Amino acid sequence: MRKLMLISLLSLFALTSYAQADVNFGARAGVNLATLSGDDSDFYDTRTAIYLGFMAEFGLTDMLALRPELNFSMQGAKISEGGEEADLKINYLNIPVMLKIGVTDGFYFEAGPQIGFLMSADVDFDGVEVDIKDEVKDIDFGGNIGLGYELENGLLFNARYNIGFTDLNEDDTEGSNQNSVISIGIGYMF
Repeated sequence: MRKLMLISLLSLFALTSYAQADVNFGARAGVNLATLSGDDSDFYDTRTAIYLGFMAEFGLTDMLALRPELNFSMQGAKISEGGEEADLKINYLNIPVMLKIGVTDGFYFEAGPQIGFLMSADVDFDGVEVDIKDEVKDIDFGGNIGLGYELENGLLFNARYNIGFTDLNEDDTEGSNQNSVISIGIGYMF
């Protein structure tokens, strides 16, 4: 594990040195359509929430760029069981590292891994919020795939799908559930 971290850090420093002439920064925001997949997915419906964040883009070639991001992401799901409904609010600080692949002028595909750090977890039932942070794992690993279009003025539009690889339940006896999020948003590269 330490060797992997060392190789990753050295690669990042090498990439940063190589790409210093072509580095851009930006901001992004949008809507999350979040739910959970897994053992209990029949009880979960889509929760609409927001995300916002910052990104850097390191140009590798004319068609490739590496785009690390730092995003605050509101996720979770609507819970429907036995005629009762509740809102599961799980908030993360997500760090995706996306490989951006240019297809035509402005149009691109993107894919990459993501690590999410749990900020808060609550269940809202009829206006009463219950903190369940101790029942949700602190770290969520996932993968992203998406597409977007960037205008020459720096304005961009994108859509992305995130699938969580980590079982969110701290207690293994409660079944296995993972994040499943569609994000639609806008951004601006400075």
